[in-house]
Amino acid sequence: MSLYDDAVLVLKGYEDQTDLRQAYLDHLAEHPDGLWKACHSGHITASALVIDPEAGRVLLTLHRKLRKWLQMGGHCEPGDRSLAAVALREATEESGVFGLSLLPGGPVRLDRHPIPPPCHCHFDVQYAALAPPDATHEISDESLDVRWFGYAEVAEVADESVVRLLEATRARLAA
Repeated sequence: MSLYDDAVLVLKGYEDQTDLRQAYLDHLAEHPDGLWKACHSGHITASALVIDPEAGRVLLTLHRKLRKWLQMGGHCEPGDRSLAAVALREATEESGVFGLSLLPGGPVRLDRHPIPPPCHCHFDVQYAALAPPDATHEISDESLDVRWFGYAEVAEVADESVVRLLEATRARLAA
C-alpha cells in the first residue's frame, strides 16, 4: 500500500473532528502531491506527543525555527510507508528516545495550522507515543531544547494545540 493510500484510509477511519477530517481528505483528493513538502498549497504532516503516563509527563521540543514548545513531528519522506511510521520516525529522530511505541487506536487528533513563509499549511495527523521506562532524550538539530514537562505545566509553555493533544491523549489512556 502506498503512503497516499494509507493516509486516505487512516483519515477515513478517524471518527472525530469530522469537518476537519473532510478538509484533509478534500486536500488529498485535489492534490495528489498533498503529502509532500513540495506541495505549496499545504501538505500532510505527522507528529507524536511523547508521553510517560507513569510519571505524568510529556516530552516537548523547543522548535528551532518556530521557537515554540511542541510535540515531535514533521514531513513525510519518500521511504515512509504509513502516517504512523512518519510520526514514530519523527518522534524518535527529534527526541533521541529509542523504544517508543504508538498509543493504539490510530491518530489522537488532527490540527491544521499555517506555517510562516513560504506561506503554506500543515495538515498535521497527531499521534501519541509511549516512552519506555527511564527514557533518555537528546537534542536534535531541529531543536533548541528537549525537556520533560508535567501535565499541569504544558499549558504554561505550549500553545492550545499541544494542550488539546495532551487532553485527548489522556482521555484515550483513561478509556
